[in-house]
Amino acid sequence: MKLILATLTIAILFSGCAQKVQIRALQPAQIARAAETKKISVVDFSNDRVNLSGKIEAKIAQSRVDGQSYFTTIGRKDFNQVLDEQKIQNSGLIDPSTAVQMGHVIGAQAIISGDVSRPSMQDTNFYEKRTKCNKDHCWEVRVYCTRAVASLTAEIRMVDTARGDIIYADTLTKNGSWTHCSDDSRLIPSLSMASQGLAEDISEEFVSKLAPHYVYFNVELLEDADIDYSDRQKLLLKSSLEYIKANRFDKAETLLTQLIDSTAERSYVPLYDLGVVKEAQGKYSEAKALYMKADSLTIKPVEQINVAINHIDSIIEQNKQARSQINKK
Repeated sequence: MKLILATLTIAILFSGCAQKVQIRALQPAQIARAAETKKISVVDFSNDRVNLSGKIEAKIAQSRVDGQSYFTTIGRKDFNQVLDEQKIQNSGLIDPSTAVQMGHVIGAQAIISGDVSRPSMQDTNFYEKRTKCNKDHCWEVRVYCTRAVASLTAEIRMVDTARGDIIYADTLTKNGSWTHCSDDSRLIPSLSMASQGLAEDISEEFVSKLAPHYVYFNVELLEDADIDYSDRQKLLLKSSLEYIKANRFDKAETLLTQLIDSTAERSYVPLYDLGVVKEAQGKYSEAKALYMKADSLTIKPVEQINVAINHIDSIIEQNKQARSQINKK
């Protein structure tokens, strides 16, 4: 993922106003073992004044890959009922031995539990300078301002009910800052409102680690011929770019293939652009082969081709890992 982001940063720096194609790439879950546990129960967190457990449960239930639900959630109501029946105390953070016992009863592969700190908010007062003017002159005034910083911390644990060990355990903290000055209409939220937003942020960060997901980025196309083109070859390149812009990749592929053939594969531009089309279609191996062929024709470095060469192997490997996680039983 770091490699992809780095190459994308380079692409942005050199992109200007060139035509681009949006690429959708599947990334594996950050926590591989979490992705393998398809049936999950989220229990009531201790000291949960912000309903963090409910937010996490909802986001897990909403996790989808390729239009299909990724996880099956076992409701907290069922979990709490079993706790009562088994006379087990829920102290917030479920220990591995309890998780094994509960998992066998409710059919969960993993149990997520947690402990939430008390939300806090601190105010700092200060002055800011403003410039006011009339038709004759300008002067400086000071206005009174307040900056509020809210914080929320949660300890979250995910336990494998089959192995009886901890899949994930970490303390997540989110902070938010708001400023209000006497001469503006900005409002500082209440502690309750601020902490709800921070709880959403914590749940988003945590759940994003659990399942494969798609990332989106733009790849720049090459628009200018690198060798002498005939009028027809110029038309083929221009038309292919127009079809790509219209998301008509099928037609663009046909035109780019004709251009590649008509130049006897001596021009790297259509080879690279066709590689981008293949990557946008998720045909990564074909895209890599085209990028490599385009690169073999260059004498001086071409930034767009360098970026493509640098990221395509990572895209292929990440997709392979993600598909393995999805197919894991």
